[in-house]
Amino acid sequence: MGGRGRGRSRTQRKHFQQNRENVWKRSKSDPQSNDGNNEANTHWEPFATKNEAFDEYYKGQGIVAPEEWNSFNEYLRKPLPAAFRVNSSSQFHMEIRSQLENDFMKSLQSQDEDGMDVVALKPLLWYPDNLAWQSNYSRNQLRKNQNLERFHEFLKLENEIGNITRQEAVSMVPPLFLDVHPDHVVLDMCAAPGSKTFQLLEMIYKLTEPGSLPSGMVIANDLDVQRCNLLIHQTKRMCTANLIVTNHNAQHFPSCHLHRNHSIDSQSGNAGEPAIRQLQFDRILCDVPCSGDGTLRKAPDIWKKWNSGMGNGIHALQVQIASRGIALLKVGGRMVYSTCSMNPVENEAVVAEILRQWSGAIELLDVSEKLPQLARRQGLKSWKVWDKGLWLTSCEDVPKYRRSVITPSMFPSGKAYKETVNSELETEVSQSCGVPDGSSGEDHLPLKNNLDAEVSDLPLDRCMRIVPHDQNSGAFFIAVFQKVSTGRDALHTQKASTHPPQMDNVIENLNSEVSESNLQDDHVDAEMNGDPLDSIQSDVEENGKDELEENIKDETEENAKDEPEPSVNVKIDAKLVAGKRKLQIQGRWRGVDPVIFYKDEKVVNSIFEFYGIVESFPLKGHVITRNNDTNHVKRIYYISSSVKEVLELNFLANQQLKIASVGLKMFERQTSREGTSTPCMFRISSEGLPLILPHMIKQILHVQALDFKHLLQYKSIKFPDFVDPELREQVTKLMLGCCVVVLSKDNRVSSHSSQVDAPIAIGCWRGRNSISVMVNATDCQELLERVSLLVSVNESVSSSEVLPDAEAAEAGNPNGSEVK
Repeated sequence: MGGRGRGRSRTQRKHFQQNRENVWKRSKSDPQSNDGNNEANTHWEPFATKNEAFDEYYKGQGIVAPEEWNSFNEYLRKPLPAAFRVNSSSQFHMEIRSQLENDFMKSLQSQDEDGMDVVALKPLLWYPDNLAWQSNYSRNQLRKNQNLERFHEFLKLENEIGNITRQEAVSMVPPLFLDVHPDHVVLDMCAAPGSKTFQLLEMIYKLTEPGSLPSGMVIANDLDVQRCNLLIHQTKRMCTANLIVTNHNAQHFPSCHLHRNHSIDSQSGNAGEPAIRQLQFDRILCDVPCSGDGTLRKAPDIWKKWNSGMGNGIHALQVQIASRGIALLKVGGRMVYSTCSMNPVENEAVVAEILRQWSGAIELLDVSEKLPQLARRQGLKSWKVWDKGLWLTSCEDVPKYRRSVITPSMFPSGKAYKETVNSELETEVSQSCGVPDGSSGEDHLPLKNNLDAEVSDLPLDRCMRIVPHDQNSGAFFIAVFQKVSTGRDALHTQKASTHPPQMDNVIENLNSEVSESNLQDDHVDAEMNGDPLDSIQSDVEENGKDELEENIKDETEENAKDEPEPSVNVKIDAKLVAGKRKLQIQGRWRGVDPVIFYKDEKVVNSIFEFYGIVESFPLKGHVITRNNDTNHVKRIYYISSSVKEVLELNFLANQQLKIASVGLKMFERQTSREGTSTPCMFRISSEGLPLILPHMIKQILHVQALDFKHLLQYKSIKFPDFVDPELREQVTKLMLGCCVVVLSKDNRVSSHSSQVDAPIAIGCWRGRNSISVMVNATDCQELLERVSLLVSVNESVSSSEVLPDAEAAEAGNPNGSEVK
């Protein structure tokens, strides 16, 4: 988050070549680890995890009791245990949980340093329904230990398909305090790389029946274009029509507010009065950019980079983002503010400033009774600010020349500067710092003054701090706000700047630095998630995101207060981007694919007729494309009713939203020679199949488990080679083109599944003489394993039913044939 997303927008492998190294071990090329001395090479030297400034700073802030400091320090210097979450939206999530409980928990064993048995894999008891798990094995152990190979392959496969998400345990916590319901409109302000967005989508989809969509939706936003690509890649596994990914400064996220006199846009699907006149949200997740020292166990190279100025420098941006979130929140709505930092300047100081800015309009909720098994601590009510070699206990201690950096909002009381200051104190501070005005420099932190810190009179003890040594995790900070009245106008709030004007350039530069740093962090997360970076580019292309080109500076000023420029008719036919394609324009946003409501009645009617889609399914008016040339559309995306309302509002508001991705890919044009001769040129995509299948009555083939297995195994089967003779006849009755092969209902019964009614189906192509599978190799592999298990279970059941008959016959039982 932050910056303007410099460089080309397409995410490529080269962007990650300079990613953060694995600093828990020295590189083979490190001269210190290979100096030609064999004796020296026999000793492994871990990366130095020591920073005197860090120790002195947090001892001075008192974030843990003195008697806990050694334990706190010890855990900070240990590698972080691997954690993952079973996605509740998965059709097989109950089977996966059962496999973890009954197979891997028993088969995996681990020992501590004393040789005592410890639990190698366990559920996180504070997470609902035992869907979050933690392993005591490190990532290196999972990859290199042969005994763990089966478990590691299981994690990689299920993650790639979208059945699990590999995510740090404390990162799972903030969405749980939002209390999201299926009808809520949710905003994730700083969403990349997308693991929390995935959680929010799961909550929206909870209890949703197969073939239906929830009435709520999620807007996931991030400023950096490359991080948006990672976000799209992550959430693509959810296969949702209730998500919009946007590309904005979080502190200036547009509300698309309509004035009374608004013009009707012909691109909108509704020419009448809009369903909504302003973007407001029931729930907002405000997981802001931060210094990140709570992730030291995952990224230990932060040790050598850490300094107290990191938190001071990003404080103003955090306040701006949180304040904008409150402005976008509905009355009665809830916002969670969170960071992966331990610094009170980034945590309690921001919360206190928001409470002061929105006094009487919001309250800080006490959620101590929620998730009782989660170990958490109360927020701090007293802290100090470190700057230029001194502890500052109040704004009165800050010399004039530092007031552009150290603001009153950083202190517990939040009291503004007085006009007069003690000149002697200022002279003393300047001399003790030993640096001229405007310069920077910081050594370790000696405690030069022992003044007592201010104590806030706000209920900051309702905030939550998660520390590493309580439950063997990372560190995190969480605060939960609820809006009780409109309070001040949102525009007035934005004018109430939390920093002096001269800080604007500092924040802008900080945005860029945070953006580059976070992009590297997201690569680390992507590796943990097992997401192949080579596939990111192709995934983005499928969603129309690869056409995002380098941003034009004058057109990336995303201030929600400014009226956006209207769309203009520009001749772009002759303009090519990188010699490949025409420059795309989305309203005022150049280099971004447009969002167009698809209204080709001929194509839509052919889809209805070919697949036998029932009239009750809302297809018309709910399909969009990302191409201005509607005569050459390659992909058609489906959107929910809530997303449609937001798009209509956005068109009426002159497209203030810069949309990177929207909708569920439902249909794709079939370009093969055989495909162009079919009655319908569009095939159903794998992502859209679960949604549309319950509403189809044509081009469906029900098969038994053995034939389903053969299809997955051989990818293509000729009609005479089907085991079921009735199936051979049924397949010839299908029209040439796309069809859906569904596993017979009799073969789908599972003792663990809570979604028995959800069909197991794959998209196929009915050729002239054969049926061919149109599913990627990974999905085929996962389904093949499940169906193979199902076939073996059915064979075992059949054998057990025959056995009593034979025994009864041998015993001379005349009714033996009836024994079951």
